[in-house]
Amino acid sequence: MLIMLISKIRYIHALGVRCSSSHYVTTPIFYVNAAPHIGHLYSAVIADAHCRYQRLRYPDRNVRLCTGTDEHGTKIQQAAAGHKIPVAQYCDEISARYRDVFKAAGIANDDFIRTTEKRHKEAVAHFWQTLQSRGHIYSAAYSGWYCVSDETFLTDSQLRLDEESGTRFSLESGHPVEWTEETNYMFRLSQFQDDVRHWVKQEARIRPAKFEKILLDTLSEPLPDVSVSRPSNRVHWAIPVPNDDSQTVYVWLDALINYLSSVGYPNEKYLKQWPPAQQVIGKDILKFHGIYWPAFLLAAGLEPPQQLYVHSHWTVDGQKMSKSKHNVVDPVQAAEQYTMEGLRYFLLREGVAHSDGNFSHVKALRILNSELADTLGNLLSRACAKSLNPQQIYPAPHAEESSALLKELDAAKRMQESLLQMAARCEQHYECNHFHLVADTVIATLHATNNFFECAKPWELKAGASAANAPRLETIIAMTMDALRLCGIVLQPMMPQLAGRLLDKLRVPGEQRQWKYLASHVASNSRPLDAQSALLFQRIVEQQDNKPAPEKEKEKTESKRSKAKKQKELKKNKQASSSST
Repeated sequence: MLIMLISKIRYIHALGVRCSSSHYVTTPIFYVNAAPHIGHLYSAVIADAHCRYQRLRYPDRNVRLCTGTDEHGTKIQQAAAGHKIPVAQYCDEISARYRDVFKAAGIANDDFIRTTEKRHKEAVAHFWQTLQSRGHIYSAAYSGWYCVSDETFLTDSQLRLDEESGTRFSLESGHPVEWTEETNYMFRLSQFQDDVRHWVKQEARIRPAKFEKILLDTLSEPLPDVSVSRPSNRVHWAIPVPNDDSQTVYVWLDALINYLSSVGYPNEKYLKQWPPAQQVIGKDILKFHGIYWPAFLLAAGLEPPQQLYVHSHWTVDGQKMSKSKHNVVDPVQAAEQYTMEGLRYFLLREGVAHSDGNFSHVKALRILNSELADTLGNLLSRACAKSLNPQQIYPAPHAEESSALLKELDAAKRMQESLLQMAARCEQHYECNHFHLVADTVIATLHATNNFFECAKPWELKAGASAANAPRLETIIAMTMDALRLCGIVLQPMMPQLAGRLLDKLRVPGEQRQWKYLASHVASNSRPLDAQSALLFQRIVEQQDNKPAPEKEKEKTESKRSKAKKQKELKKNKQASSSST
């Protein structure tokens, strides 16, 4: 019955969506128990690139991106105490660091929400009362294994026991758990198992598909009811349960409601944006977003999100990021060497959602130098060189010369073929958030263009040679610049600032940077180039002092180990020497 009702709601809402054409996208809100690292930035960059593509491809669509910070719970209390500052001050400082990193990375979010804001607290209170009035919340004595680090209760099947210490750990995260007994409010999750399973099974609901299978495996076992509150004497830094000061709202219920708070819930204006078109999350929070979240929404009479896009994690040189290993990559420090645009490109270029990505300094240098400096940047510099292009123009091609070049040079044909296929291929890849394949396609097109430029040998036609050569020279430069223009349009979602500088240099008007202009393959009139430098991306030269913090820490640790080993050997030799005498 409930499924039929939700289907009707979905149909009615679909009619509204077609009229309003809204496209609401969210990142997870980031827990402020620690400063941002590249994994957090990766979530934000995926969502940002997705939204930028949507705006380019569908300019009439109302695209909205929300991000923010999750600021309640035991871990926040502990982190603030560790820093010896008030909890509110600690939250302000860490939240500001996320905001600053996202601004530096060009994340074009429409809202940055904090769970400590008044608007969010009001939304949580209203949502709680809705669940309670519908009979989905009840009070009960509860006992179980609680993981403070993950802010969640776990069943015996989700734990492993360390025989030596007697400590139990979460199988998924590896964090320790503690036995907890308390009276809490419980949510009747068991009643929504079939509805959640039905939601998960809808086409393209969970992407990549491997995460749909993970959810369905979990849903194949009976779901227990879940705790949705904690005693306020244990967790005081949280939102109070309406009409019961002895309890605070469980951090995960509180955090999930941010997606509603951001669009104005409970004010009816939120319906213009609801449900989210896509929610970008990390694989570690799949259970909360793929099971609890749709169940909470269905219980409140609201439609669940249209899609969860789940990405994997980042390792560093093949190892899990960890403070104890001193290998956590700070985006601000990394950007000092790679630039923030370079870091954005590397994360989207190297990351694939279904498998963990590996952050390697050597790999980052190779990709950024090879693709951004040598392939893209060098091609623009050559086409803009004053020795070939003394008038500093983006010339219009001469039709006869274009035809001749396509007839005479296989490289010209390959370039044209690549350009003709690029828009459709990249559109398909962007629609699926396959940014690495967008990069593959663009770089292949740029390689074809560089090959065309080499084979056309424009330096043999440059100024000072016969005037009869001018039309051919201008056509070679025009065809090269046109390929750069098209690649620049396609790269805007991935590298908005760098692609913007490329299009600025070619004097491409703002209104001609939309996706539809990929169908236009020739400039109709010559135009002067912008006076700014043609240097798009400075080649990164390896310097010892410029290595990212994890590299330095690794070297420091290895140096300490080496010294300790030498001292041990020296001591051993001395002992051996004294015993022999």
